Amino acid sequence: METIKPIKTEQDYELALKKLETIFHARPNTSEGDVLEILSLLVHEYEQKHHKIELLSPLEALKYEMEEQGLSQIGLAKRVGMSKSTISEIINGKKQMSLNFMKFLHNELGIPAHILLAY
Repeated sequence: METIKPIKTEQDYELALKKLETIFHARPNTSEGDVLEILSLLVHEYEQKHHKIELLSPLEALKYEMEEQGLSQIGLAKRVGMSKSTISEIINGKKQMSLNFMKFLHNELGIPAHILLAY
């Protein structure tokens, strides 16, 4: 079995990611599968300390999903059954999202509920 070392530097992290790519499809309960499991834990721990990802605000998540799905304000307004001016007010932070609007964003656009309820 190969030697696994702690991830202490960014270079160690990059090497661990490259190794993970090569063994990503390893079968569980094999020596390669064990390496995958241990290395994944080490990478996760390093990322939690050094690459913490901040959650998006509900508004940032909405803008991101609109861009990803190619939705304009008009397109979103039509899908949700609101006026374009109401959507514009929400996007510009002048109006808060209603509970029904958040449910739509969660169910129809796939925005996680914990993000929508974060603020």
